[in-house]
Amino acid sequence: MTAHLHPAPGGVGAVVASRRPALKVADVFRRHGEAYAAAHVLTPAQGRVLGALRACRTAVLGGHLEVCDTCGFERPAYNSCRNRHCPGCQALAQREWLEKRLERVLPTHHFHVVFTLPAELRPVALRNGKVVYGLIMRAAHEVLSTLGRQRLGATLGVTEVLHTWTREMLFHPHVHCVVTGGGLAMDGSRWVASSPRFLFPVAVMRKLFRGVVRRGLLRAHERGELDLGGACAEIADPRAFKRMLRGLHRKKWVVYCKPPFAGAKAVFAYLGRYTHRVAISDHRLVALTDDAATFRTRGDARLTVAPDEFIRRFLLHVLPDGFHKIRHFGLYSSTAVRQRLPAAAAALGQPRPAPEPDRATEAVAVEDVVQDLTGVDLRRCPCCETGRMLRFAVQPQPRGVQPTPLDTS
Repeated sequence: MTAHLHPAPGGVGAVVASRRPALKVADVFRRHGEAYAAAHVLTPAQGRVLGALRACRTAVLGGHLEVCDTCGFERPAYNSCRNRHCPGCQALAQREWLEKRLERVLPTHHFHVVFTLPAELRPVALRNGKVVYGLIMRAAHEVLSTLGRQRLGATLGVTEVLHTWTREMLFHPHVHCVVTGGGLAMDGSRWVASSPRFLFPVAVMRKLFRGVVRRGLLRAHERGELDLGGACAEIADPRAFKRMLRGLHRKKWVVYCKPPFAGAKAVFAYLGRYTHRVAISDHRLVALTDDAATFRTRGDARLTVAPDEFIRRFLLHVLPDGFHKIRHFGLYSSTAVRQRLPAAAAALGQPRPAPEPDRATEAVAVEDVVQDLTGVDLRRCPCCETGRMLRFAVQPQPRGVQPTPLDTS
């Protein structure tokens, strides 16, 4: 895999730069991140994200100097941080993921189901992200697989993506699930289709999800796996914790199922917009000053907060190290690729999928992605428009040097 390289503006490069927003989320971190880190206690993961965004696409990470082989025109191309929380570094990863998933998608209708963690449990999730996030993702899978077996007698295909934010970057953990409208019969003999308009009763999914999460939290508490300090101190006592869980039994948990997508490929094209999304994208940031950051929420609505509050909200959504926010179950799991997935495809009248290439050795350059998406050839000289840009390595600046971002004005 080649590194992300981002050219400075000028000629053809300016065409690409004009399609990028003038302001980036990384600009907030470069201008205010050092002061924020000095004034707040960060987790190691949050500290790494803050540092990565400040250095992204600057000389700190090194890169190349591109020189035209015909006219001698020069421009820098700096490396990206490649951090999964950086909104500017997800396009290539998203494209690769989507291409791989489209090779596995089954030719049937799919439903979009969303499972949401109640507000009462958000403080617990903030202090115990790895435990609680993993629990709600497993609970969503358990609900769907259980109903698939009980009501259809079949194994479903499920892809899940964890999100933890609202459009205002507030903390709101929920799991997006794309689910096949039916499944492979338990004996593997045929495809059992669900109604094209109805998957499972939402009330039943809500009840099962509530039960699985409550039991999982109780077990985690009994095993001492939960940190219930800080804002959770009042429920640290076992009796108080059980009392809180009993109260959640009477609450109506939020689970909803959207109508099916128009075509199997539309499913993952839609999901692809979710998989590599972070709390806020660059294009939503509209203004930044020394004391305020303004970003779009819904439609034309905008929200202005202090830079410290912007950074605080962004860092709420840094995932625990090693946590997988995209998971596949049933027919879409990695263990199903060789047998159950081809059997399901055959039951649906689709030829057996060809073996997947070894993507671990493939090199995909960002220039190729940009050319596919925009038609712009970043390898052609923007000055003479006939020469080709040759690359020469540039050594990274020392970490102590103030990073200089690319000028996109």
